[in-house]
Amino acid sequence: MLDGMPLVDAHVHAPRLATLKPAWREWAARFAGRYDWRSAYDDDGVPVPARLDALFEREGVDRALLFCEYSPRATGVQPIEDNLPLVEHNPERFRLVANVNPHLHHPLASEVERQLDLGAVALKVHPVHGGFDPGDKELYAAYHVCADRGVPVIVHTGSSSFPGSRARFGDPALMLDPVDDFPDVNFVFAHGGRGWWYDTAAFLAQSKPNVWLDIAGLPPAKLPEYYARVDLVRLASRMVFGTDWPGIPGVAHNARALAALGWSGEVLRGVLSGNAAKLFPGLDI
Repeated sequence: MLDGMPLVDAHVHAPRLATLKPAWREWAARFAGRYDWRSAYDDDGVPVPARLDALFEREGVDRALLFCEYSPRATGVQPIEDNLPLVEHNPERFRLVANVNPHLHHPLASEVERQLDLGAVALKVHPVHGGFDPGDKELYAAYHVCADRGVPVIVHTGSSSFPGSRARFGDPALMLDPVDDFPDVNFVFAHGGRGWWYDTAAFLAQSKPNVWLDIAGLPPAKLPEYYARVDLVRLASRMVFGTDWPGIPGVAHNARALAALGWSGEVLRGVLSGNAAKLFPGLDI
């Protein structure tokens, strides 16, 4: 817990550094600044489960959702299997998130099922790094599995600074058909439409009961600026806290910056943990 409140970081990257493109390491160094995330790794760039667990304990994180990613054109390939030792070390704190790329995985449905069978509590698709339209009917095979399993789909929305990215696939409007065609699937728009599409993401989150926003990668103090055209407190009821760890000044730092916005305790608890508990199965928080 952090300052008496449960805390879920629903957007964490803890890959082996050898699997990453140089731009990823540059990104982490730039945005983390003096935050010592590297202390959770050994000299070979492999996350040490006990060290990472202790770091998140110090940060007050009760649950952390670990992302894998299959994006060779942008950041590299970080297999879900690399996260298994972290979950095995502390299955209460750490949970897996699956990832598929239609350019690499075929058939999609069986790969989603395989990763969910490893214990993943959600599926993420990264159209910007993968270079594909997330609303393409080919992805429906993956969304059908999530509907059957009762797990949410996290979709990267907004821009990305990594070479090889295709920002046009970050438009939240590309998800209009899947959102309507899979009303029983909760879709979480990662990064909340960052860049050009804050208004689009906010409108969909407020008008579609199965759309949510994660605020990973967004400085909390800037949320009133990014969502200036909407009622931010109302929108917060559709928000999930995440950090995009390690490219941040710290999990506790970001959570406290969110608390500084002056929201009520009920709204803040929802963003920090309550909404995640509704979305991701088995968090038990």
